[in-house]
Amino acid sequence: MTLSGKVALITGASRGIGRSIAVELARRGADVAIIGRDGSALDGTAGLCAGARAGATAHPIVADVTDRAAVDAAVNEVLERFGRVDAAVANAGQSVDSLLVRLKEDVLERLLASNLKSAFYLCTAVAKPMMKQRGGAIVLVSSIVGLTGNAGQSIYAATKAGLLGLCKSAAKELGSRNIRVNAVAPGLIETAMTEKMPETLREMLVKQAALGRAGRPEDVSGVVAFLCSDASAYITGQTIVVDGGVVM
Repeated sequence: MTLSGKVALITGASRGIGRSIAVELARRGADVAIIGRDGSALDGTAGLCAGARAGATAHPIVADVTDRAAVDAAVNEVLERFGRVDAAVANAGQSVDSLLVRLKEDVLERLLASNLKSAFYLCTAVAKPMMKQRGGAIVLVSSIVGLTGNAGQSIYAATKAGLLGLCKSAAKELGSRNIRVNAVAPGLIETAMTEKMPETLREMLVKQAALGRAGRPEDVSGVVAFLCSDASAYITGQTIVVDGGVVM
């Protein structure tokens, strides 16, 4: 499964799952544009991409993906730099736990912007050049919480569920132009964000997984690479769960 000759754009690529996706796509032959807010962290991702494959190009772009104009500018920069965009991965997002009865307006707006609006902005920005190319792949990074819900995560779950609706609708809109839109729904993945979880909760989640372990970012990035490649040329509008066997 190769991505040689393809240009891929990844948001939220500063660390964690996004960084792993960028490195995996670069390793498989793609030139990658990596987008995030932290310039020094993006430089770190770019270095890992360069080390993953000789000759790999990783182009960092510092941008706030909750700003539509910034996303449009980032995609235009990718087009100017590479001439095309073959794959786009909407990975940017945040997690804030909050009981429904303690809903805070600022948290609601922040998660809607970072988790859901940013994905809409990316899809609309890359759809136009992909339509001209008559081909492309878009991958939205959701969560199993978007499928199952979870007490104390109503806002987060709602935004991640929204991505699944966006995935199906965009797939139907763009399919006639050979643009595929799919989603991945990770479970518990070992990242800096999940390290903050209480140990008792981590142990409970690991026990729920049929494989009996937490996932690694590489478990997700391999699936994303597949969805960006021609190996998945007849797959669109689907959600692939990457959770070690929690949701069945």
